[in-house]
Amino acid sequence: MTHLIIVIPNEDGWIVRSASLGADMGFRSGAQAEAMGRRVAQQLAMGGETAELRIFLRDGTLAGRSAYGASRAA
Repeated sequence: MTHLIIVIPNEDGWIVRSASLGADMGFRSGAQAEAMGRRVAQQLAMGGETAELRIFLRDGTLAGRSAYGASRAA
C-alpha cells in the first residue's frame, strides 16, 4: 500500500494530511508544510513503506508530486 501525504492550504496557513499521521498537522507557511510532508514520506520509505507526496497551490492546482520507494536502512 502506498501512503498518500498531501500538503494543502487552509484559512490559517497550510496543512499536511495523511492517514498515516492520524491527525492533520498545521503550519503557517507552505515551505514548512512541504518540508514536513517530505520528512513524513522519507520516514515511511526508510521504514520499508512506499509513499507519495502531493503539494497543492492555494488555487487547488497540483504544484508537485514526489514518489518515495521503500528503502530499508542497512
